Amino acid sequence: MRVAFEFARGTLPDHAHRFSRHDYTLAQLFACLVVREQLQVSYRKIEALLRDTDWCQRLGMKSVPDHSTLCRAFGHFSKTVAGKLLTLTIVQMRRRRQLGRTLAIDSTLYDTHHRSRHYERRCRHHASHLRKTGDSRRSRAARTTPKLAIGVDTRSHLILSVKCKSGMGSDAPDFDDLLYDAWCRHDVKEVLADAGYDSEANHRIARLDMNVRSWIRTGIGRPTTKAAAGRYRRLMQKRLAGRQAGRLFAQRAQAETAMSMLKRNLGDSLRARTPQRRKMELLLKVIVHNVMIIRRPKRGSQQSRT
Repeated sequence: MRVAFEFARGTLPDHAHRFSRHDYTLAQLFACLVVREQLQVSYRKIEALLRDTDWCQRLGMKSVPDHSTLCRAFGHFSKTVAGKLLTLTIVQMRRRRQLGRTLAIDSTLYDTHHRSRHYERRCRHHASHLRKTGDSRRSRAARTTPKLAIGVDTRSHLILSVKCKSGMGSDAPDFDDLLYDAWCRHDVKEVLADAGYDSEANHRIARLDMNVRSWIRTGIGRPTTKAAAGRYRRLMQKRLAGRQAGRLFAQRAQAETAMSMLKRNLGDSLRARTPQRRKMELLLKVIVHNVMIIRRPKRGSQQSRT
């Protein structure tokens, strides 16, 4: 909580508006939101927890904010603020010399509700047998499912870039934004991605525009035995054939490790109900993930690296 407050104090303004009550600063409320996200509790539960502890007093707060104040404070968390906080966490890790030069890119989907596996099986069992109704439900779910794409430093599991959107579309268009944001924040020399980002244009963007060696496994689209189209895709088809254990491309699994850390530590479902607030919640999860790594730099992940 203290680490999150220090990061937010240099980024967020003191108050959202000059006519606000000025009981709390946005940095103090952001620290409370970080604790809520880390503990995976509701606004009312985090309010009760803060009343039972002296955490608010340590941040200079005269009273404990209620659940409605925290909910409104979450509305002031924007993409611009998240980008500044993400940059501050990267600068902090760079000063400790704990960042590498390899970026791994991957994406994952989040649930919109917290549901048990038994409840999901019962819902599928009692679902409509009409084909048109089933197709309509699947189409709506495909359009509204939250999607998180991240660029991860393979050495420290720190997230260097993030992109949030809705839908189960292709991953290839997100490669440019993820690589460019990470490249602007840190000196990236290698980028690793799976076949979902396979594209000759992505190789050209990385190698020719940013001077970053791209390693993307081929195989997007329908299975075929033909040679891949494009110079760099044919090169990847040759060099990434077979097992990659002990090679550079095997470090791409660190992106999946970071995804596992996000979902195990911060939950795999979202509490927000609107698409915009879901994106903000995903950005907050990324910030909390980086703050947890900075808070415990020697602990890291429990999964061994290649």
